[in-house]
Amino acid sequence: MLKKLFILSLCSFLATPVLADDITLDADEGVEYHQKEQKLIAKGNAVAKKKDLSIKADTLIGYYGKDNKNKISRIEAHGNVEMTTPETSAFGDKMIYDVKKDTAILNGTPAKIKSPEFNITSKGPITYYQSQQKAIADSGVEAVDSKGNHVYADLMTAWFTKDTNNQLVLDKIDIEQNVKITGKDTTVTALKGTYNALTEKIYLYDDVTIIQNGNVLKGSRAETDLKTSISKILSDGQKGRVSGVFKEKKKEKE
Repeated sequence: MLKKLFILSLCSFLATPVLADDITLDADEGVEYHQKEQKLIAKGNAVAKKKDLSIKADTLIGYYGKDNKNKISRIEAHGNVEMTTPETSAFGDKMIYDVKKDTAILNGTPAKIKSPEFNITSKGPITYYQSQQKAIADSGVEAVDSKGNHVYADLMTAWFTKDTNNQLVLDKIDIEQNVKITGKDTTVTALKGTYNALTEKIYLYDDVTIIQNGNVLKGSRAETDLKTSISKILSDGQKGRVSGVFKEKKKEKE
């Protein structure tokens, strides 16, 4: 997300982007400097860029720091916000970026993240920590994969890692609080779980229930394969046996 400082040239506001060590800011309607408030305002399809990150919005506001008047300490994006990184794209109504912490908080109705593996929406904020290579979606989170599997939770934390080509890719997603997975004819609930991007499997823990075609399985651990949409209860050998209720198939009338 954005870093370093804007080098401001008042006489070139409307002609060229505002440049920094590793950042640019430009807009269709130009960039204004408000000396009293110590801020920059870019209006009209505003774009801020640095290496590996781009933020677009109707309006971008950059606030100079109190300790260093030559450096932007906070950036706000308002209206039709779109943030793009090598691994994801995020969309919302408002974003606040803390330059020093390298952290962005995105809000929307809902806030959205799109990646090759999942489309994630959140009723609450999505916080992106670029230096830590993780994103946290908080409150009313839903993730949908390309096969139509839906994963619900109150909290999801996505972790990214570099692949063999040194490109950032999704590594795993930690899923917590009121976890539910729905797929073809199957619903799985649990207290927490972890999605492994390499195997495309979700490993679920604590108070796990699988309901499929009227049959019910319960246990302390489970595994859901999103490639095959198959879920199964696993015994951990410590918290008791797996239990199940199986619905008797109705006999066809002769």
